[in-house]
Amino acid sequence: MQILWRLKKAFVKDVIEEMDGPKPPYNTISSVVRILVEKGFVDFKAYGRTYEYFPKVSKMQYKKFTFGQMLRNYFDGSYETMVSYMVDEEEISDKEISEIKKIIDKKGQ
Repeated sequence: MQILWRLKKAFVKDVIEEMDGPKPPYNTISSVVRILVEKGFVDFKAYGRTYEYFPKVSKMQYKKFTFGQMLRNYFDGSYETMVSYMVDEEEISDKEISEIKKIIDKKGQ
């Protein structure tokens, strides 16, 4: 998705060219893009048997969807469980915790 957002539209070969090495096989990227089409994140324009792909959703829409999926699938839909996990695993620094508290306090006003 990052590459498609950056290029705006691309063929599979263009996506592969933009990737850091080692480059994955063409069929692998083609399959991933087709899955993104099936999920409604990407659309395409056909030129015979060749397809030009483009993002159908914005980064923000995609972020909301993927974050929501992660929250539901890994943390039972609980923000508290997610934050507790990150704190327990030391994924959040004290400075970040302080900044998060400021954001929450500001939101509550």
